Amino acid sequence: MISVSFGERLKALPRKPGVYLLKDEADNILYVGKAVDLHQRVSSYFGSAYNLLPKLQRMVAKTADFEFFLTDSEQEAILLECNLIKKYRPRYNVRLKDDKSYPYLKINPNEDWAGVYITRRLENDGARYFGPFASAGSVRKTLSLLRKLFPFRSCHKPMTGNDLRPCLEYHIHRCLGPCIGAVSQEEYHQVIKQVILFLEGKQEIVVRELRAKMEEASENLEFEKAALLRDQIQAVEQVVERQKIAQATGEQDVIAFARARDQACVQVFFIRNGKLLGREHFIIEGTQDEEPAQIMASFLKQFYHSAPYLPPVILLQHLPQDQGSIKKWLESKRGGEVKLHRPRRGVNKELVDMVAENACQWLEQLRIRLLAEPEAAAMAIEELQRELHLPCLPQRVECYDISDICGTSAVGSMVVFERGQAKRSQYRRFRIKTVAGANDYAMIQEVLRRRFKRSKSSPEEGAWGTLPDLVLIDGGKGQLNAALEATHELGVSFIPCASLAKENEEVFLPQISSPIILPPHSAALCLLQRMRDEAHRFAIGYYHRLHCQEAFASTLDAIPGIGPKRKRALLKKFGSVKAIREASADELAQVEGVTKSAAEKVKEYL
Repeated sequence: MISVSFGERLKALPRKPGVYLLKDEADNILYVGKAVDLHQRVSSYFGSAYNLLPKLQRMVAKTADFEFFLTDSEQEAILLECNLIKKYRPRYNVRLKDDKSYPYLKINPNEDWAGVYITRRLENDGARYFGPFASAGSVRKTLSLLRKLFPFRSCHKPMTGNDLRPCLEYHIHRCLGPCIGAVSQEEYHQVIKQVILFLEGKQEIVVRELRAKMEEASENLEFEKAALLRDQIQAVEQVVERQKIAQATGEQDVIAFARARDQACVQVFFIRNGKLLGREHFIIEGTQDEEPAQIMASFLKQFYHSAPYLPPVILLQHLPQDQGSIKKWLESKRGGEVKLHRPRRGVNKELVDMVAENACQWLEQLRIRLLAEPEAAAMAIEELQRELHLPCLPQRVECYDISDICGTSAVGSMVVFERGQAKRSQYRRFRIKTVAGANDYAMIQEVLRRRFKRSKSSPEEGAWGTLPDLVLIDGGKGQLNAALEATHELGVSFIPCASLAKENEEVFLPQISSPIILPPHSAALCLLQRMRDEAHRFAIGYYHRLHCQEAFASTLDAIPGIGPKRKRALLKKFGSVKAIREASADELAQVEGVTKSAAEKVKEYL
């Protein structure tokens, strides 16, 4: 209930651009937002709750106070919003996960003997900064590549040119040796210039300059120097070849994301001069119940807030909320036009889709890594027992899925997880035999009947003989009830069963009408999702294999005595079943591996 004083303060809010902070009773900041009109934006939260997303409804219910800052423009409001989100990391904001400055590569070309260094501070000191990189490991890989390609110094000591002997880097041609006076400042600056051009994606210019220097050294009979330059050119060209993307043109960043409830992975591909210069992935939190446009807007503001370079084109999976104001802000940072484009077709759409697929894979790998540690897996199993009220720890879980399209080529899969880890040697596939048409419930029952009948007939046989501590079904309440009916019929109703519905990640249990909703960051939910997805992947793979076999099946497959080798030989010789039908038995018998009797069977059958 909004107090009278609170309501009066809302009415008194100015109709000017600025940033607002919503706080709870303990004065904790719940949310930071920017607005063109503070009065209109903040008041909109406290009108009808039906117009708000569930996440915002929960936030408003906890809001006890607010604060605001006026700014001269919407662009200034965006800048202040980014700073405050980074400072306070409010719970209800979409925010980059890492509470730290991202690393950059720093080069100061104004120094006499410039180096290439890793830094987390952007300063207005005339240096060039490249990044941001998602992690220290990522920036170190780039620096290691640069050191292999260009002989710049990696030490921090003063360069006098009077040292008695150089370090190992000089002897392995990773440094030109300014410490012993082996190179002039002008020559060294040329190397630093090439490093900058390479990081800008202008590798063709670097190769052209190196080739000119190689030819000059060769003409001056400096063959050892020419050979070193030749090796450097080849190394740069190999890197350039790996960077090329056929679809990409010009300078652009390509951004897409994949999310799972309250977390998302954003992939950014940096394309310069038609080449993939690099890519980074960033984890953002607070994405549950958020629209894709809002997630994209939040990422763009926080990412480009500290990016030292902005390309003229940014290809996006989703256009951001407040597109106009974000575009103006980016253009003010770049000092030129910035195009925000969501491609609908063509090569740019394919490029965005490729980045989105990379984001999906990163998110999946992240989830797998979280459960890879034995301690994490043990914690997930314990949480699973607690949340699902299981009689014992689910050390062995079997997950089942059905894959079919309108009942054709229907298959089932069984995947096994022991102590939280996949046991692929005990995965099993089932081709549906007794169910006609699309009937998921009956198919689930057939798979479970076959599995548990096998355990009774072969009690000592590996995957079949060991009973699970939990049976997990991919589906909702209907699939769970069908599974329960089958286990009761087979006398294994003592095995706990549950189902996981994909749409809202709801867990259904027997004799409980309402589903269980596990927390978004729950280790147990992560484990259930991984098992469900693995069962789906395994089923889909088998379905596609059978579907392809049926699609490319030949009439020859039904002829007794004609196996795969004879079939291939006949088709290779005659080209088609029609030509085989028109051939005589003697002509068929001339094919390698086809006997006279087999040829007569083919003729008789066709």
